[in-house]
Amino acid sequence: MSVVHQLSAGWLLDHLSFINKINYQLHQHHEPCCSKNEFTTSVHFESLQMDSVSSSGACAAFIASDPTTKPENDDGGNYEMFTQKFVFRPELFDVTKPYITPAVHKECQQSNEKEDLMNGVKKEISISIIGKKRKRCVIFNQGELDAMEYHTKIRELILDGSLQLIQEGLKSGFLYPLFEKQDKCSKPITLPLDTCNLPELCEMAKHLPSLNEMEHQTLQLVEEDTSVTEQDLFLRVVENNSSFTKVITLMGQKYLLPPKSSFLLSDISCMQPLLNYRKTFDVIVIDPPWQNKSVKRSNRYSYLSPLQIKQIPIPKLAAPNCLLVTWVTNRQKHLRFIKEELYPSWSVEVVAEWHWVKITNSGEFVFPLDSPHKKPYEGLILGRVQEKTALPLRNADVNVLPIPDHKLIVSVPCTLHSHKPPLAGATCQRTIFYKFKLN
Repeated sequence: MSVVHQLSAGWLLDHLSFINKINYQLHQHHEPCCSKNEFTTSVHFESLQMDSVSSSGACAAFIASDPTTKPENDDGGNYEMFTQKFVFRPELFDVTKPYITPAVHKECQQSNEKEDLMNGVKKEISISIIGKKRKRCVIFNQGELDAMEYHTKIRELILDGSLQLIQEGLKSGFLYPLFEKQDKCSKPITLPLDTCNLPELCEMAKHLPSLNEMEHQTLQLVEEDTSVTEQDLFLRVVENNSSFTKVITLMGQKYLLPPKSSFLLSDISCMQPLLNYRKTFDVIVIDPPWQNKSVKRSNRYSYLSPLQIKQIPIPKLAAPNCLLVTWVTNRQKHLRFIKEELYPSWSVEVVAEWHWVKITNSGEFVFPLDSPHKKPYEGLILGRVQEKTALPLRNADVNVLPIPDHKLIVSVPCTLHSHKPPLAGATCQRTIFYKFKLN
């Protein structure tokens, strides 16, 4: 994690810094006999017009550094090497104001009172009608009552811990009062359109004919390999074992694959290639698309049912003492499902529950803490995979670090949808991250 401050309550993170430390660098070779137009094209990539190349598949990166030239010998000749570095667009973390503020509700009430005073007698009628409506609305279902009870339990923890970390951020200058860096002439930020085609590609993968074990073999990207097609990337693990970033093209869009990383382009129902990969992981992070009313109304993306989530082959992918982390909404139904059904079905013991608190650049909650609709925090359930058979001799030398409970991760959220803060650290060597991207 890119930790800015660490206290007993948790951590204040710099998500943007973490992304830019991944070393998104491209190396390109150019023959000296080529025309200068090629070099001009390379320099042109420094502009923000490289918005089609993105580490997130959502037009979020641009090249920031000047290309460097390195003469080298190749079969008796010389060529030039240009290094281009990509960084994440900083304005996508420019959250200067809360999404909803308590003042909005007060302003609406004050506006209604002024109108009522101007209308004279109508004021008494409107108050009586509103009063009756309010009495009828104070009825909560069981899910809402459970959510209120849960919020009451963790409210002080969220408030006190967040304020401590925010104060440290303000002292160091990482966070700043809005008036200090407010530019009155600044133009509103135009966010990139979410035109990622990965959901369509994953849907296509479901309808491809099943491959035999030989065809499931891992694909390793090599230097200057331009022959890789979309069909080559389906239903197999793709690796970038080099020390530099690779660019792959899918449905006309370019994506950056970080160094020393791999991915599987597949639907959640086609996990056999990952099992054939024959590797286990020390940390597994899952971010399922949970069902909620907003998703149902907007039809923005599909969600997974509890049965579909339980079918993920975690026991076959987890190394001994693997740490499993699952992102979850504040809906108590989902929290209970993870703790009482999902983790037990995978032989995972719940060890901790953490909370991600979302703030602005000035240290305000992005939503009012006591908002009945949306809260400024989300949850993470951490669990430890339990071995089915006791192996005391083998496990005697294994040092499993304890996981503290109810820690806070405080950070400014990315304005792109569903981008979670980094959890990566130096303690684990093999990590797999499930990010479900569905239609």
